[in-house]
Amino acid sequence: MRIPKKRRKVSIIGAGNVGATTAQKIVENGLADVVLLDIRDGVAQGKSLDILEAGPLMGFDTRITGTGHYEEIADSSVVVVTAGFSRKPGMSRDDLLHKNGEIIRDVALNIRKFAPDSIVIPVTNPMDLMAYVLWRVTGFPRERVIGMGGALDSSRFAYFLSEETRTSVSNIHSLVMGGHGDQMVPLLDFSTIAGVPVRKMVPPDRLEAIVQRTRHGGAEIVHLMKDSSAYFAPAAATYSMIESILHDRHRIIPSSVLLEGEYGISGSFVGVPVRLGNQGLEEVVVLPLSPEESSQLAHSAGVIAEGISALKRLFNDFSE
Repeated sequence: MRIPKKRRKVSIIGAGNVGATTAQKIVENGLADVVLLDIRDGVAQGKSLDILEAGPLMGFDTRITGTGHYEEIADSSVVVVTAGFSRKPGMSRDDLLHKNGEIIRDVALNIRKFAPDSIVIPVTNPMDLMAYVLWRVTGFPRERVIGMGGALDSSRFAYFLSEETRTSVSNIHSLVMGGHGDQMVPLLDFSTIAGVPVRKMVPPDRLEAIVQRTRHGGAEIVHLMKDSSAYFAPAAATYSMIESILHDRHRIIPSSVLLEGEYGISGSFVGVPVRLGNQGLEEVVVLPLSPEESSQLAHSAGVIAEGISALKRLFNDFSE
């Protein structure tokens, strides 16, 4: 008798809008089975059942298990962390530091206990700092803690360029580095439209406006939605990372990783172009930045380093 091949498992901690939408994308594309975990009674179970009931209509047989128990994440290939408070109007990502730090520390302890071989993708804001918490508390190597941020910021930049030039998004390749916040660094020399550098396609004043809109892309959506934050595009960005990892695609995707001297930065999670495969982080791609871009990246990394110092004080340098 033929034994069916067991599907890979992706666990998502947090069944809010980003977590549930990511789960939906994974199962609808048949990428993996999903465990959707939330400490709120019945939320993960209800959303999982709702998605599963779409299976006959959408034609997927992959499964979602909704749970409130961390034991269910055992044997996960990838664990996505979306748990925590979302931004409200007038609230910066850094305002979330104290609120979400305690939550993510507890999540990290459970990942270390129940999914010690997984690759972790932090999504919770302030993302670069929450990635640092997950890395420190799990004790995982840097290759297995990869923050979502650069993929989303680069996608926003690409869409704004598409809207400005009335060009298909498929013709646009964009790159954003730095922290996932107001200090991000859109790289104009490495962003193109049909292979043509954006500086040659978009007037300088319009290009500067697009750069600023990209930096405040998340805040723009929070302002419009009032009581929620973005989740469709963040879920798509997270899915693209998971897909490259599980399919061993070796795609270069801007992501937040712990730098160890690359770009002259050490000890901080910063968004840079990286190659992702089934081992997680395979390579940090080092680009020849202009002096201005290097300065902006260093400033962004400095802001993150200040946040890490605050985290260390908050958690007594993460001693247990």
